[in-house]
Amino acid sequence: MSADILKDYKTSIITRFLNMGRCIENLYIWTESRKVVNAIYYIMRDNRDYGFKDQIQRAAVSIMNNIAEGCESGSDAKYINFLNIARGSCSEVRSMLYLCEDFNYCSTEERLKLQDQIKQIATGIVNLIEKISTRSKLQTTSQRDNKTTS
Repeated sequence: MSADILKDYKTSIITRFLNMGRCIENLYIWTESRKVVNAIYYIMRDNRDYGFKDQIQRAAVSIMNNIAEGCESGSDAKYINFLNIARGSCSEVRSMLYLCEDFNYCSTEERLKLQDQIKQIATGIVNLIEKISTRSKLQTTSQRDNKTTS
């Protein structure tokens, strides 16, 4: 095997190994966001303010779906981008929950519980972004080192 083919093979093996952890069902932030979506839908089930209801439900679903989409995006840069979008949706839902309480669509207890869950998801997203960024930097350094030794 030539050196280039061997390098490509090693890179392929490493990439497949790293992507094995990208199963959404294994991600705490995805499973928690699914719980938030279900809670939002439950709270809003009888609500007739369709514009508000639609917006908060879409924002909640956006958290979950952007985490999932990022997992399958094919690159760390795209994954981080989707995670940042999910983090923005976390802020949107947290903000809308204040209005939900103001408009008497949910109780203070429901708002606080959901906002706490969303804060945990957002923190998890930030931690995952940092982990992916660190891994990407290590991979880039490793690939650069491999090129200089060849």
